[in-house]
Amino acid sequence: MQYSDIVKGVFIRRLNRFIAEVEVNGETERAHVRNTGRCTHVLSPGCEVSLQKSTDPSRSTKYTLIAVNSRQYGWVNLDSLAPNKLAGEWLAKQGFTHIKPEFSFGGSRIDFYAEKNGERWLVEVKGCTLADNGTGLFPDAPTKRGAKHLRELSGSLSSGFRPMIAFVIMLRGVENVQPNAATDPDFALEYARATAAGVMTEFIPCDCTIDSVSLR
Repeated sequence: MQYSDIVKGVFIRRLNRFIAEVEVNGETERAHVRNTGRCTHVLSPGCEVSLQKSTDPSRSTKYTLIAVNSRQYGWVNLDSLAPNKLAGEWLAKQGFTHIKPEFSFGGSRIDFYAEKNGERWLVEVKGCTLADNGTGLFPDAPTKRGAKHLRELSGSLSSGFRPMIAFVIMLRGVENVQPNAATDPDFALEYARATAAGVMTEFIPCDCTIDSVSLR
């Protein structure tokens, strides 16, 4: 993914889940935050961020927060739309066909339905932006939807599907992800149950820059 109209800024504070204050060229501006996670492990006052300038004059925010330059991991992409796009590219490169996003199953919308070697797959995608000592951790905030998705994936086995949870890793030098039990014990429990039942896990590492993110 290549972003256009990128400018550098300085993160000031997060006003709420969707809005942050940033400094651009000495002026305080508001930026839309697509990532609803806490992101406090990388977003701190004074850190360098990359921002996409909006071309829509009717928008209430002039910029969208794309990435943050972290001391340990370099540029970390915080665009919540990126993991699914990257996962779709990854599935195609792995030989999956009939790839369909937003597939309804049970009481959820699973990120992808795909086929490979005559098998039907359900793939749920999670973007990882948190790590400790080189190991990714998910989630960075409690997520009831995440635990629900794992239960749906486990339940799909009885319907003949091959279920997978795919962690798209948005930090340099991180190759795998573990459930963040300290933050969300329910997700960690459901992950253990799901993998024991036969749900597969894939780790998809990426390279992030100030204005791009790509499969490694």
